[in-house]
Amino acid sequence: MSNIEFDNLGAQVKELRIQMKLTQAEVAEALNVTPGYISNVENNRTAMSLRVLIYYAKLMNISLDSLIGRIEPEYRKNALDNELLELASKLDDNQKKKLIKTIKLWM
Repeated sequence: MSNIEFDNLGAQVKELRIQMKLTQAEVAEALNVTPGYISNVENNRTAMSLRVLIYYAKLMNISLDSLIGRIEPEYRKNALDNELLELASKLDDNQKKKLIKTIKLWM
């Protein structure tokens, strides 16, 4: 991966937090940082460390690839493919067959 453009990270972090109906204080407590830090990240005044990015992705119940994929367009395809494979791997054989039929109908 070359230079990742993090200009949009703050907006993505805020959007996910709001979707999960969490306050900045709740996110800060879960990540063991201050609410001011979360505010600074959301307003692109501070970049998240890798450690905090990992914990943030876990808190939002998404993969780190998915979080980065929301920022870096070339990563999006891989993140979606990986998420689909992960979800499909949890299905039993009968469910997988149904999923395959459904996907073929869409195509």
